[in-house]
Amino acid sequence: MPLTSLKFRPGINREITSYSNEGGFFDCDKVRFYAGFPEKIGGWVKQSDNTYQGTARALHNWIALDGSNYMGVGTHLKYYIEEGGQFFNITPTRKTSTNSITFSATDGSSTITVTDASHGAVVNDFVTISGAVSLGGLVTASVLNAEHQITRIVNANSYEIVVSVTANSSDSGNGGSGVDGVYQINVGLNTAVGGNGWGAGGYGGVNADLSTFGWGEAAASGTTATIRLWSHDNFGEDLLINPRDGGIFYWDESNGTGSAAVNITSLAGASNAPTIAKQVLVSDLDRHIIVFGANTIGTTTQDPLLIRFGSQESLTDFTPTATNTAGDLRLSSGSTFVQAVETKQQILVYTDRSLFSMRFIGPPFTFGLQELSKNITIASPKAAVAVDDAVFWMGKDNFYVYGGQTQQLPCTVRDKVFLDFNTQQQDKVIAGVNSKWGEIWWFYPSSTSEENDKYVIYNYLEKTWYYGTLTRTAWHDRGIRQFPIAAGSSYLFEHENGNDDDGSAMTASVESSQIDIGDGYHFSFIKQLIPDITFEGSTSSTGNPTATFTLQARKGPGSSYGNSTSGSTTRTATTPVEQFTDIVNVRLRGRSFNMKLESTEQGVAWKLGTPRVDIRQDGRR
Repeated sequence: MPLTSLKFRPGINREITSYSNEGGFFDCDKVRFYAGFPEKIGGWVKQSDNTYQGTARALHNWIALDGSNYMGVGTHLKYYIEEGGQFFNITPTRKTSTNSITFSATDGSSTITVTDASHGAVVNDFVTISGAVSLGGLVTASVLNAEHQITRIVNANSYEIVVSVTANSSDSGNGGSGVDGVYQINVGLNTAVGGNGWGAGGYGGVNADLSTFGWGEAAASGTTATIRLWSHDNFGEDLLINPRDGGIFYWDESNGTGSAAVNITSLAGASNAPTIAKQVLVSDLDRHIIVFGANTIGTTTQDPLLIRFGSQESLTDFTPTATNTAGDLRLSSGSTFVQAVETKQQILVYTDRSLFSMRFIGPPFTFGLQELSKNITIASPKAAVAVDDAVFWMGKDNFYVYGGQTQQLPCTVRDKVFLDFNTQQQDKVIAGVNSKWGEIWWFYPSSTSEENDKYVIYNYLEKTWYYGTLTRTAWHDRGIRQFPIAAGSSYLFEHENGNDDDGSAMTASVESSQIDIGDGYHFSFIKQLIPDITFEGSTSSTGNPTATFTLQARKGPGSSYGNSTSGSTTRTATTPVEQFTDIVNVRLRGRSFNMKLESTEQGVAWKLGTPRVDIRQDGRR
């Protein structure tokens, strides 16, 4: 019998059944489609072995005037500047206590009770203590005079820390009368909780002070429900940062990485600067600091729909006058601001149910707002990303693009994504651009996970969709740095670098939908598969990268795979032309079959072409 070519449509389609998708692909992991064919995605390596504290959910890269290459890293615990693989803590401080802290130790315990009136701390906050003397025993001055993370709130005037030694009976002192404490701003949540009241957050929950309450206990009023997210942007070579629903802080590059960011309200000449915000950005074209979800002038009350902007080129002047360009606007639709994304010509502003365009129009109004779309959604404050003048985003049940008009993106994996989605943790969704491949990546938490563990990709050049499994919490495209940078597991990773998972083998696979002869009226018999594959780019230490072809047969579309057969194809030479296993002998019988290609070895890269099979009709029974 003549050989039959297996030609498949690019991309993954899960919107129809596997059988009706004949001629297409039905499943994949760590695979992309390029020029219409599937190939293994690039690997990743740690940028350095240094770690940060907390879960990073925001990255921002820029170069200072002296050539320093900085990466801002916002976690739920701290904010860092990364340079040369080192992480420098620039988290703002909220309070300094002078000569007011005392300690109490318990014999046989490493837990120290700290007394500081009206400390304002929450669980997991950080305090740096100085000026303490020994408690008399093993708890020495060097043990106390350090940065500590608060483990428990006792009351408004005391909390607990855990030190590196165990106190003995001689630790009866209080640390002296000259003890100071510098408190960093309150940390945020890493996982969203369900709300207030009895049993909130499943079996128990988290109070506003980040203390926990158990099953059957009532939550304290004002339970915090959202996770810590950051926005950040450059003001020249300096940096503005904002913990969502917190203050706006300024880091002066000239002060160096050893200095903390300070609240803009504390800067010289500050005039009615906002004290709270949901997002801050600096408009590229007109150089205004724009604050979304700000407080009104004269109050500290946050208006979730209010946009305020400072005077042009000013870091501190937010008081509107006849001689400056400061002012405000209020969004007319929705209940809260969600995200703002700057493009080449405008700023797209999302509320929880509408999309607006914000443009610089000059004096006297400075900016104008135009509503573009109603009844649209956005999944999270990090779910939209710009590519030139187009903006792509993930909604709560669809994907969208704006490129002059709002359009729903036709998506062939919509059900696959949204039917396996943890909506309680949807604020963790992040969008990122992988410009080398023309891809938009969205990382999201699946229904059984409280953290981003899956991704979905839209290739805007080839208009195809594919997906996979990978834990990443923040993403930054290449540009200033050679590779895209992503955050995961307390490390930053360089993506599209090599073929492996940080030195370990990465499993990559693609699986076709069902194929048959004559609509499955007769059984088919397959005895050979002729691979068409290239291992170009492989770095296998053996020099013989291998991938496995698996054919599986069914008696009917709804039946299980009754039998399967696998065979490997291995590169045997690279010159004068690439050579690999030319025939994979199989033995398979069924009314329909599918093909899966998988690699599991270290250093393997592959691209699939058009394989062929020796398939023949084999009777009705």
